[in-house]
Amino acid sequence: MIKKPVKINLNTGLEARPVAQLVQVASQFDSDIHVEVGQKKVNAKSIMGMMTLGLDMGEEIILSANGEDETEAMRSMEDYLSGK
Repeated sequence: MIKKPVKINLNTGLEARPVAQLVQVASQFDSDIHVEVGQKKVNAKSIMGMMTLGLDMGEEIILSANGEDETEAMRSMEDYLSGK
């Protein structure tokens, strides 16, 4: 399992379209991927779960990935959230 803090560097934060794209990135992997903010922890492959977080640019989240492709999953999620 990999778990690390990640800062959101998307101009719009995580509104509807960026959330949908993030869910698509997460869904490419077999690993379990979760996003934690405060006391909330949601499945990064769930568009409804991700929408409940209402994250803005500059906020820091805890991103975790667990599974066979966790390293690649974490790299792709970090790249997307950092605006690469």
